[in-house]
Amino acid sequence: FVESPRHVEIQVLGDRHGNVIHLGERECSVQRRNQKIVEEAPSPAVDATLRAAMGAEAVALAKAVGYDSAGTVEFILGPDKQFYFLEMNTRLQVEHPVTELITGIDLVEQMIRVAAGEPLSIRQEDVRIDGWAIESRVYAEDPYRGFLPSIGRLNRYRPPREGHDGGVTVRIDSGVEEGSEISLYFDPLIAKLITHGPDRARAVEAMADALDNYEIEGVAHNKPFLSVLMDHPRWKEGRLSTGFIAEEFPDGFTGAEATPEAVNRLAAVALSIELAERQRRSTTPSPFRNGKGAGDDWVVRLGDHRVPLRTVGDVMLPEIAFDVAMPGHETPVTVVSDWEPGDRLWTGVVGDFPLTVQLRPAVGGIRMLWRGLDLVARVMRPRIAELDELMKAKPVADTSREVRCPMPGLVISLLVEAGQEVQAGTPLAVVEAMKMENILRAERDGTVEAVKVKPGDVLAVDAVILEFA
Repeated sequence: FVESPRHVEIQVLGDRHGNVIHLGERECSVQRRNQKIVEEAPSPAVDATLRAAMGAEAVALAKAVGYDSAGTVEFILGPDKQFYFLEMNTRLQVEHPVTELITGIDLVEQMIRVAAGEPLSIRQEDVRIDGWAIESRVYAEDPYRGFLPSIGRLNRYRPPREGHDGGVTVRIDSGVEEGSEISLYFDPLIAKLITHGPDRARAVEAMADALDNYEIEGVAHNKPFLSVLMDHPRWKEGRLSTGFIAEEFPDGFTGAEATPEAVNRLAAVALSIELAERQRRSTTPSPFRNGKGAGDDWVVRLGDHRVPLRTVGDVMLPEIAFDVAMPGHETPVTVVSDWEPGDRLWTGVVGDFPLTVQLRPAVGGIRMLWRGLDLVARVMRPRIAELDELMKAKPVADTSREVRCPMPGLVISLLVEAGQEVQAGTPLAVVEAMKMENILRAERDGTVEAVKVKPGDVLAVDAVILEFA
């Protein structure tokens, strides 16, 4: 039994002439349902001595079976640095890009050359590790519902720009485009987002920035979880295990924590958008230029948060630039952006903090998505804000008597019938979605009053499967 196991694997390359080398390790410990979500190379837990030992074992295994081509030898690594063979994947792995980025070796090219009978042109001593690479698997699945898969059409799909800039590389491996349909018959992987930097901290920062710029609409996706992960203290420290998600999110994923500073920044962004929108709607010259508009008071409601703001000095438009007094800051904070009405991404600076916020339409305001936060903002004058506080919250519908489908799927079988008494934990139905059969169980004791579906039905999220008396 291995406590706090890490999942570490070694990439190998072999040819038909008896040559086998390894290209270092990847760590794939962040998993859900024993399936990987994030991979990185090298591993924070592996030093040069351990890398050499694990690599030697992987090479010995590949040589023992006469293996040629690219392959991966997977290990479980314990806190005591002891490692144990798990399996070998005799193929190219989903996470191969991180190895390519830290070694500069094109694994697909090497596989083709080996298949053509060429000997490896790379010797073990030629392999060098340069920098750090991270891969996030962008899945069509809902992290707020236990990472259950989602289906639908990619109504909007705008990945971040690929390329190399300032020592950072952004790469995307994807087989979809805007308009593609995610069905329930295949794996929910949409794309692989990979970043490379000179060190782990820079690669993590680059990944967080790339996720901010990744636009996906039409299906539920795990991008909020990936964004939260990049800012998680334990992840940043590299203290990982295959139980990371269960240990850090024991009650399920609920999104990022809305810290006061994050709320203040988003409130400032919302105000800048409101000012720009008011300018666009105005039929007269901007009332915000030439010092006019200085000292304006506002209140921004972000979810359950209310942030009082006050513009200080000139508010320059159409390019947004103004100073704003906000809670927690002794001096005004400068907000600068080139955002224009209609843009779906707000990119700019609040104080000395650069950020990119995704925007969506919302009733009475604007929906803002940033680093795992998903909040609707409404910008108001103080008097309107006072009246807004008197508005009663909309009551939540009681669905406790219903069993609803937690994901889009195909009904495989129904395990109960009307009139049957069940206890908490009793299997009720089996729904198949994206290569997985999911057993839905009763959450409480009761009597089945009505069954609303039949085997073979294709269900949407929240479709009612049965009702209790």
